[in-house]
Amino acid sequence: MNIFSVIFIPLIFRLESESRDGAAEAAVFKTDRKMIQKYDFLVIGAGIAGMSFALKVAGRGSVALVSKSGLEEANTYFAQGGVASVTNMTADNFEKHVEDTMVAGDYLSARAAVEKVVHSAPRQIRELIGWGVDFDRDEEGNFDLHREGGHSESRILHHKDNTGAEIQNSLMRAVKRHPGITVCENHFAVEILTQHHLGVEVTRQTKDIQCFGAYVMDMRTGRIDTFLSKITLMATGGVGAVYQTTTNPLAATGDGIAMVYRAKGTVKDMEFVQFHPTALYHPGDRPSFLITEAIRGYGGQLRTLDGREFMHKYDSRLALAPRDIVARAIDSEMKNRGDDHVCLDVTHKDAEETKRHFPNIYRKCLALGIDITKDLIPVAPAAHYLCGGILVDLDGQSSIRRLYAVGECACTGLHGGNRLASNSLIEAVVYADAAARHSLDVIDRYDCSRENIPEWDDKGMRSPEEMVLITQSIREVGQIMSTYVGIVRSNLRLKRAWTRLDILYEETESLFKRSIASKDICELRNMINTGYLIVRQAIERKESRGLHYTLDYPPQNNTTPK
Repeated sequence: MNIFSVIFIPLIFRLESESRDGAAEAAVFKTDRKMIQKYDFLVIGAGIAGMSFALKVAGRGSVALVSKSGLEEANTYFAQGGVASVTNMTADNFEKHVEDTMVAGDYLSARAAVEKVVHSAPRQIRELIGWGVDFDRDEEGNFDLHREGGHSESRILHHKDNTGAEIQNSLMRAVKRHPGITVCENHFAVEILTQHHLGVEVTRQTKDIQCFGAYVMDMRTGRIDTFLSKITLMATGGVGAVYQTTTNPLAATGDGIAMVYRAKGTVKDMEFVQFHPTALYHPGDRPSFLITEAIRGYGGQLRTLDGREFMHKYDSRLALAPRDIVARAIDSEMKNRGDDHVCLDVTHKDAEETKRHFPNIYRKCLALGIDITKDLIPVAPAAHYLCGGILVDLDGQSSIRRLYAVGECACTGLHGGNRLASNSLIEAVVYADAAARHSLDVIDRYDCSRENIPEWDDKGMRSPEEMVLITQSIREVGQIMSTYVGIVRSNLRLKRAWTRLDILYEETESLFKRSIASKDICELRNMINTGYLIVRQAIERKESRGLHYTLDYPPQNNTTPK
């Protein structure tokens, strides 16, 4: 068995349970060691996608909201820039936003998905405001709109330079107030439950795979309980931690994507990993601090270490070109010059205005001895956002029945080959709304009284002999992905990554089979599975398109990076 034919590890289980009468309150049953928890909705992930879905369905049934960390550690919390939505109809319109998104996605975006998000955005903005999100406004009370790379108009709603934190905090307050939502912080979903766990062979050709819930680890005790649900939503965020240098929290290990892939669900467009062009260059920081795209929309200029502007060599839009172009340009300049970073310059802007618009960036840099009103900001690209993921339809349904996916772990078709700046947060709430509406329409068809789902069995297993084996393998995954599967790729680099990941896969599966499951080894498995999917789908794409740039298939009339 190797990584290229991932299968489930057979387990022997036993379960004692009771059926549920359909009441709105969650049911919890105890076996001799573990618990069986039954909910109408199981939400795995607690960022903007998971929490907004939970708030929308909680009035119709019991909801378990599972977060492997504290609620404030979701990817959403770290989003600085803002939310893209057409709100100023005198200067902007839906058609412009649709076209900007299609252009940024290199026309690989699904137009139906783009139109759905763009046209639904204003209504979802109003709902966010209703949940307490405070977007900045000008002196006349209108939204203070920013413009970011790839946008033809100013349409980015924001809260200073910490929009994600404002949204996350507002939704956290709403979720914690809601009596129908059970928040399970520091709980880790290990595997989703399908017919496989009933002894039925499941392959990628199986037509009607169903999800019955998940095995969930309480990280305080290490116990893995069975969570049964009528509807399961995957909202586990991105994959940035698979790379050595990333702006994502280190919890972004691709868990949901890996779980769905192992359950034979469809995963698509994994080769399109977006590298944010301007992460703060400060060696030793992991994750890297993000310098928002709004700084470039504000007038920031990119320069080499000797102060020379360079974007004119790559794109007429200069620093406001889409992220893939800017990231490749920076990568090319760094490699050609032998530098570790480039610089972002806002010293020509009004100092007080800069501090007012970007207070968190100003404070962070000042703490490192950099006054951004007087000094250049050292920046370099870092893994930031995944455009692919679990394939879903316009209702957020995955290829596995009763399982929905929204947010960064989902591939809706909106982003295509490259995400347009600030489209991700609005996509998350639009598709959470679509998934909520559809799941509420069909939930009465399902139950969660599966009495023959076996409980997780770790009898006879032991703790990993040496944690260093896991931590070193995690480090190796990051090195492999950053070195061989980064901004610029080649067949040779991808083949080397494939070979190295296969070795790590064999070693990790061997360790997993004989060890008690822990968060660390489960995350490592997920990182290896996710890295493999990125590599495999990058190898399958025989062209340079969007975020996937390969030296073996260079685009015509373009400066070829090294």
